This record gives sequence, structure tokens and C-alpha cells, in this order.
Amino acid sequence: MKTVFLDGDLASRDAVLERLATHLEFPGHFAPNLDALWDVLSRDVGGPFEIVWREHRKAQAALGAEFEKLVALFRQLAEDRRDVRFHLA
Repeated sequence: MKTVFLDGDLASRDAVLERLATHLEFPGHFAPNLDALWDVLSRDVGGPFEIVWREHRKAQAALGAEFEKLVALFRQLAEDRRDVRFHLA
């Protein structure tokens, strides 16, 4: 299983999306927004894979509401896809 680690030092939504795009090899048509992130993760990226957000409290403090939106998206993705896991560490 491929694992993508998101760290507490990722202090912007764009930094999080860039990490995901690099490690999960997003297609070239990916646009850095939450709707496109959902589309790519739910349809274009093959599994199995997991997303682990380390030092998530630090990221939460830096990202605020964006953190909550990303976590909600990752949790929904893990619920919808049996081959995807998401963990806060």
C-alpha cells in the first residue's frame, strides 16, 4: 500500500495539494482546489493508498478552516473507497 505523509509543517492548502499530487501522481489536468481534489482522489488515483497526517494539531493551527475541509474530504474518501485509508497521527 502506498502511503502519503502530510506533515504539520504544511502550512497552506496549496502545500498539502502539492504533496498529494507529487506522491500520488495526479494527472496533468488537476487544478488546485477541493472539488478537483475530490474528483482526482475518487476517480483518477488507483489504490490502495493511505494518507497519514502527522503532527496534525500543528497543521490544524496553521490551516484553520482549510484543515477541517481537507480532513472531511479525506474521511469521506476513505468511507467511499475500500482501498483508501486516512489517519490523523
